[in-house]
This record gives sequence, C-alpha cells and structure tokens, in this order.
Amino acid sequence: MVLESYPCPSDIFIAREILALQRRGLVVDIISLKHTTHGRTHPIHDQIRAPVNYLPEYLYWEFTRVWRAWRRVRRWSGYRVARAQWLADLKRDWTPDRVRRFGQALVLASELDVNIQHLHAHFLHTPASVARYAALSKDLTWSCSAHDVDAWTAPAWEIKEKLSDLHWVVACTQFSAEYLKTLAPTPTKVSIAYYGLDLSQFHTDDVVIKSGSPVRFLSVGEAVEKTGYEDLLQALASLPAELDWTFTHVGEGSRLKSLKRRAISAGLDRRTTWLGAQTREEVLHAYKNADVFVLPCKVARNGARDGLPHVLMEAQCQGVACISTRISAIPELILHEETGLLAAPGDPKDLALQITRFIRDFDLRKRLAEAGRVRVMSEFAFDECIETVAIKFGLDKADATQEVVCK
Repeated sequence: MVLESYPCPSDIFIAREILALQRRGLVVDIISLKHTTHGRTHPIHDQIRAPVNYLPEYLYWEFTRVWRAWRRVRRWSGYRVARAQWLADLKRDWTPDRVRRFGQALVLASELDVNIQHLHAHFLHTPASVARYAALSKDLTWSCSAHDVDAWTAPAWEIKEKLSDLHWVVACTQFSAEYLKTLAPTPTKVSIAYYGLDLSQFHTDDVVIKSGSPVRFLSVGEAVEKTGYEDLLQALASLPAELDWTFTHVGEGSRLKSLKRRAISAGLDRRTTWLGAQTREEVLHAYKNADVFVLPCKVARNGARDGLPHVLMEAQCQGVACISTRISAIPELILHEETGLLAAPGDPKDLALQITRFIRDFDLRKRLAEAGRVRVMSEFAFDECIETVAIKFGLDKADATQEVVCK
C-alpha cells in the first residue's frame, strides 16, 4: 500500500485497516512518500508486519536513485503511457510537487517486488498520483481509499481521471461516496466502508453517565480551521455567567497558540485547559472524565473538511454525550436529538444553544449519550465495516494470496 507517511499517529484508521487485512491473509508491502516527523507512534504500528520502502521525499536528496530508476523504467512499454499522463497533468498543475510525484513513481516502479500484482493508495491526491504513474509504467492495476479531505481538496478534473483509471475506490462516508459517483465515469467503481470503531480497544461494560457540576466538556482534535475551535470559544464566551462548566482540549495544531490567546482575551482561561498531544491511554482517560464531547467542524477556506471524525465514535462508545455540526458525514453518525446534538457549522450562536441545552438538562444528556453508545456499537463496529474492503481485495475467497503494495 502506498501511504503519504508511515508510521503516522494521526492516520491510525489506515494502520488498523492494514493490520486487519494482514490478519485475513493479505500480503502487504508498505511504500511511504516520506519519513514520519512524529515523535510518537501508536501501539498498532508494532503489530504490523510489513516491509517499508521510503521513496525519496525530495528528488535531489537521492538523485542517483532516481536517475537509475528512470534509466530502467524508460525502456518499458508502459513508460510512454505514464509519461504522457504526467505531462498532461503537469500542464494543468505546473508545480514542483507534480514533478516530485513522477520521480517517486519511477523509483516505486523500478524497485517494486516482482510478486506485486496490484497497487493500492490511501488518499486520492498525492499518494494516488504516485500509484497511478507507477501502475501505468508497470502495467498494473491500482485502487484507492478516499479519506474525505482528499475528495474535497483535489481538483475535480484530476479526481475524475483517476476514477476512470483505477480498478475501484472505497470512500469512508456516504457523503463522499455520493460526491465521487458524480465524478466517476463508472459510478459502480465507488463503494463505501466506514472506518468503524475497534470495540476491543475500549472498556464498554463499565460506562457510567454521571450528573454533577461543573459539566465537563472535552474535545480531541487538531487545532486547525476545519475543526472550528474559534467558533467554540466564541460560543463558550457567550454562555450565561451562572452556568458551571469547564473545557479541556487534547491535540496539537497550527492554531493552538492563537486559541490559547483567544481564550485568555475572552476571560475563559480559568475554565479552559489545553493539554496538547497525549498518549492513547491519556486520551481514553479523558473520555472517562468527560460529560460532553464537542467538535464544531466546518469547511475551511481551502475546502478542507472532516468527513466522519473517529473521535466522535470513540466518545459515544464511552457514553459521552456529543455535540457536533451538520457537515459532511457527521449526520450519518449523530442523529440530532436522537443520539446527540448538531449545530449549524460556523454558527457560534447555534453552538452555544446546543451547549446550554446539555448543561441545563442532565436527563437529555443521559438519554442521548446512551442512545449514541448503543448505535455506534451496533452500526459502526470495525469488524463489520472492514468486510467491504476485504472483499475488494478478494479476501472473501479461501485462496486469496495476492500481494499488494500499500501507499
């Protein structure tokens, strides 16, 4: 499989999928476009048994490696096809990144194990480009897993052409799947498979929904525009003074320092706690200590948006009442006033209204928390969700032994 970065602690859903497919008999090689820059990894990475080949992140770093790959691949019949496609893409996307991806694809194709029969990319943008050029060079089939951010930020022309070339694509939400079908020349190539929640990682029998004061709000997410934390701080600042609450944030991000300053300016510093990056055990502990989980997602100015944030499923599994927004696939998980509360995206006033409802009405909070927990455990269990992907790889057959490069 072709990945943008491995191991990557923010892409645990990919690692979980790779491990599950390996356990079902799929032989996997991992190709990473760059080395990880994260100091922390997840325990699941230690369980994955697959060789990892790192492509040159910048071509001039390993010029000799790229040169040797080109001299070898240029003699193949598929090279002209791949080069023609790359040049057509380059005319519409005249960037150094486009050049880099073709160079990486040459290295990938040149160094690919002879037993590899198929390439699979995670993300429709950069990884899919490298997989596509390499597959064309070596006359292989390829497929892709779309993860929402790529579906909404990659150019429509490029997505449409990739959907025409690839063998199949799996979207992680119904919302994204419907969009991709509008671009796909063959809509039947598009399937849906939710990430799902690995229930074995959670203690689901000892969940206790507590009343009391203050009401403890928690959010786990990257401090970037699409997570909407500026809207959340504005909503919290507008709450009636008599309401008793606290807010804790877990995560890093480019806007974290700015958010801390905003909280101080709004007079919220005594009620807010910013924990930064935490271990998996610490995040699970945070869920246990929370009364309400809030994640006010919205569409960023560059088009980036969350699809179906995994942290919402985790919080619901732990019996935490959830507030989010009507965006992307979140309403596929949270049914407003049935399994949680939803506000309009980018609307601090509506967000404040939903927050106030949960603070003032424990019975509502308890009822929706319990309903959310039941639904996520019954309809979003990972073991069920992974079946669609496994079938795509032929793992419904007893003799499935094909080797796949995961990007």
